[in-house]
Amino acid sequence: MVRRVRYYIFLKEVAMLSLTSFGGPQGHLARFHEVLVTKRGFITESELMETNALCQVLPGPTSTQTITGIGYRLGGPNLAYLTLLIWVFPSMLIMTTAAILLTHYDTKQVVQFTRFIQPMAVGFVSYAAYQISLKTVKTKGMIVLMVLAAIVSYFIKTPFVFPVTLMIAGCITALNYKAHPREEKKKFEVHWANFLLWAGVLIFAAVLGSFTKTIPSFLPIRLFENFYRNGSLIFGGGQVLTPMLYTEFVQFAKPFPGELARRYLSPEEFLSGYAITQSLPGPLFSFSSYIGALAMHSRGFGTGGQIVGAIMAGAGIFLPGTFLNFFMIRIWDSLKKFRPIRASMEGILAANAGLMAAAAILLFQPLENTITNFGITICTFCLLAFTRVPAWAIIVLGLLLGVVIA
Repeated sequence: MVRRVRYYIFLKEVAMLSLTSFGGPQGHLARFHEVLVTKRGFITESELMETNALCQVLPGPTSTQTITGIGYRLGGPNLAYLTLLIWVFPSMLIMTTAAILLTHYDTKQVVQFTRFIQPMAVGFVSYAAYQISLKTVKTKGMIVLMVLAAIVSYFIKTPFVFPVTLMIAGCITALNYKAHPREEKKKFEVHWANFLLWAGVLIFAAVLGSFTKTIPSFLPIRLFENFYRNGSLIFGGGQVLTPMLYTEFVQFAKPFPGELARRYLSPEEFLSGYAITQSLPGPLFSFSSYIGALAMHSRGFGTGGQIVGAIMAGAGIFLPGTFLNFFMIRIWDSLKKFRPIRASMEGILAANAGLMAAAAILLFQPLENTITNFGITICTFCLLAFTRVPAWAIIVLGLLLGVVIA
């Protein structure tokens, strides 16, 4: 069901979120809850959690699909596409600029400026897990499911653990469907337009890419096809996309006929871009723009070509999940009329809280076990929990400290 709001106000908040949401999908969800639920009341907490859970069982970037799904709920497809554009633009612009600068300068210093952002992101995710568990986990059974979901996702290192855990938890609580009242039955309709759009673009891009794969000037088409295909198949976020991109663009890059075999990116270029992406707000999938820009440069294209490559790669990676998301959202409201589906939401919400709690631990593990990192994480949590200091101010403070020390 579409709920109308003033586009300007909503999109202004999306623009601010795109600049202040660090920490990957879990950190982004924390900011969505703070701004879109608590501050503005655009949607309810249950609607946010439902949308996020639905997006976790679809391929593509979860947080991007969540916020575009919210835009769809509030203003239909027009607002949703504007939301997508505003959400991804800052990080894509930064990564495209980094790729262009990398051909002339060393961008590793940027990583030094953002050294405090990762432990702060852990604080954001920890606080979000705490808040969401308090508000959504209300029974002993839900507590058990939350704990089990956290344990499973911590020990099983595979991207499929997220959708599988959510579905299993939902199936468990769906057995208690008789506790929910019946609702008036209506005709169940499936709108296939967005699904057919996703499949049609996938087939068209594959066919066009196969016909132009021997023509160097059509490299942007190959980039779009590559990233659209990956965006249609990737579950688990940017951490799963990264090794696939490394394989295709660094290890086993395929040259054009008559061209010397060479990589699109060197390992050093790839890792520098990945480090910068981890330190930026917004979607981790914006790394694709960086790859697209450097791939064009490696084949002799200038700055204009790099920008085209970045746009094609970004469009390819973000569009398939968006099309599938719109398809599922239109079905979801009809599915919720069934009592087992409504009952399953209890398990899904509990498992989602557990996944966020485990994510906070997993996000901290790659960091150095120093007093500084522990202190920043704890201070961030306390500032969020016990003060009214806005999240953007905390992030700006962390960036300023990084600049001063660097």
